[in-house]
Amino acid sequence: MESPMPPPSNATHAASRIRTARHWLRREALPLLVMVLLLVTARASFANHYYVPSGSMQPTLEPGDRVAVDMSAYGLRVPFTRHVLVERGQPQRGDVVVFDSPVYGTRLIKRVVAVGGDRVELHDGHLSINGVAMADAGESQAERFGERVAQLDLADGGGPDIIDEMVPAGRVLVLGDHRGRSADGRVFGFVQADAIYARAVAIYWRSSDGLGWRAL
Repeated sequence: MESPMPPPSNATHAASRIRTARHWLRREALPLLVMVLLLVTARASFANHYYVPSGSMQPTLEPGDRVAVDMSAYGLRVPFTRHVLVERGQPQRGDVVVFDSPVYGTRLIKRVVAVGGDRVELHDGHLSINGVAMADAGESQAERFGERVAQLDLADGGGPDIIDEMVPAGRVLVLGDHRGRSADGRVFGFVQADAIYARAVAIYWRSSDGLGWRAL
């Protein structure tokens, strides 16, 4: 008569559990981890969104707007750093951009109105670049930056003036479209161009209208 098989030892049970755990890690956890990493990388490098907290960019942006932003507009970067892997150009006049305040560290959204080498004047909220008024012809509360037209809100005045300043190389001047209610480059100075990490593309949600796509 054959003797019964001895019960599996604790070591055998432990080895079996380890093999099962390794199999689960390879089949389930690792692909999930890779997927999450890819999503985080894509969000940090390509596309994201921004919630508008204030009225400093009215009437272009209203408080509560949700804005789609292109995080690769000025170059493909190593995620969560300012190191650019692939150059894609520099911020241009008229761009609505997202960046961190050089003084307060808070995330802001403003309009680039001047770039390195530009000579800037601002009187009563009206901007001149290199001696040329940006006001759209026949419309004192609209400024033209190439193909882009920025509608201004001057109901609260124009805010602080700028008297003949030159934008240093590698920096930009950002202002709010609601000139009298915007803490912008007139408060914290010029912003390094490579510190701007995203260009606003469109408003995709506005509380009064719901979902939509309003290009900026």
